[in-house]
Amino acid sequence: MEKATLRSPFLVVNPKSYTYGEDLRKLAQRAEELAAKYDLDCLFTAQFIDLPWVIENCPHLTPCAQNMESLKPGRGMGHILPEALAAAGVKATFLNHAENPKTVHELAATIARANEVGILTCVCADSVEEAQIIAELHPDIITCELTSLIGTGQVAGEDYMRSSTEAVRAVSPSTKVLQAAGIHSGQNVYDAIRLGADATGGTSGIVCADDPLAKLDEMFEALDRARTDFYKEA
Repeated sequence: MEKATLRSPFLVVNPKSYTYGEDLRKLAQRAEELAAKYDLDCLFTAQFIDLPWVIENCPHLTPCAQNMESLKPGRGMGHILPEALAAAGVKATFLNHAENPKTVHELAATIARANEVGILTCVCADSVEEAQIIAELHPDIITCELTSLIGTGQVAGEDYMRSSTEAVRAVSPSTKVLQAAGIHSGQNVYDAIRLGADATGGTSGIVCADDPLAKLDEMFEALDRARTDFYKEA
């Protein structure tokens, strides 16, 4: 199965387990409207139970699982089958998040399985050194985020953003780089792209904002400005 394509710059909206059901649908619907308005790609994660609604109702979003495993059809009670995700219309998956890490062996096997079924892999890395190691597996996207900053509202410094992005591209030029952790404003979004990232996004910076839908508006508008300023051919 052919993988979806993502145009840089793109945004990731990752509600984790903060929101689900009706609240998740409202957030997804607004992201859908903004992705269509600005003609920007957006990876949108959801709980597995909510992904079918996103797939059916949000054609401008790239529906993304929050995890996947290297399981093959057969035995595997309670695990996450790649073929089932692909058949449902899931186009991408996060892997190795700090809140759900994988061994190197399982990570490599899961990336290989995702390639088999046509699912994009977005693999998280903490340090510059870890990003370099993961880049050897050639995932579609590497999320560079310092674990210590996740959920804090404090973003990584320019040196980390530049050095981690350069480290990934030196090893795997085709891998897109997402700079995350602590992203909570339109200015953060703009700066991440200015510093060379292909993408950025948020979780608590969006869902814990006083007005999550307004925060989405702010971030999409900033990404659109960054595209104009730093992606001249867009």
